[in-house]
Amino acid sequence: MSNRHPSFLQRYLLRPFWRLCWRLGLALMLLLTLLVLSLKVIDPPVWSWQVWRDWTRPAGYPDQQAHRWVDLDRIPLHLQLAVVAAEDQRFPLHAGIDLRAVRQAVDDALAGEGLRGASTLTQQTAKNLFLWPGRDWARKGLEVPLALMLEGILGKARILELYLNIVEFAPGVYGVAAASEYWYRQPVEQLDADQVARLAAILPNPWRYSAQPASPHVRQRADWIRRQMQQLGSDWILQIE
Repeated sequence: MSNRHPSFLQRYLLRPFWRLCWRLGLALMLLLTLLVLSLKVIDPPVWSWQVWRDWTRPAGYPDQQAHRWVDLDRIPLHLQLAVVAAEDQRFPLHAGIDLRAVRQAVDDALAGEGLRGASTLTQQTAKNLFLWPGRDWARKGLEVPLALMLEGILGKARILELYLNIVEFAPGVYGVAAASEYWYRQPVEQLDADQVARLAAILPNPWRYSAQPASPHVRQRADWIRRQMQQLGSDWILQIE
């Protein structure tokens, strides 16, 4: 009769393997913690989403990328509010993962309405900083601990600042400052409420949608965002610390 239990030799050989996996996992966690800690004081010169784009070079990606960092206190409050209204209205309230949105997404999927995303701004920031494009479960699983780490170490205001400066607004156009120059040919500080709403409206797919001129779909979504901004009010952004 064959022995179904691992032999002493098998256990002896497996022990170094699991010890190596544990040490590699610990080293990776320490490295990520140090990287996140550095983001408290260092504006990232490069991030994974940008690297993936530059490496894979999808059709339509420009040879020269556009990016200019701008501090959060120079980004108009109505632009901050527009992005929060469009992407994550509960951003000031959750701890990186919006369990209410996750439950709603699961309920909608079970009801046959299709699987939709429930990623928070924090998860999107983690994805842009450290992960890769796509919708696979491995990436989604990594978003959760990274989002919790960002919230615990950086806080809401810094996360929002990072997001607004690295998110893609057109092929190779990263951050609100570059997006303002690209779409409207003017500094981000001078954008009006309609312009910021159109910028926020293209975020789900900036390779497909245009802020200027706005398609009927972008126009409709921008109008919805402006109504959400009015309902939330500017005090909603002032809660973020």
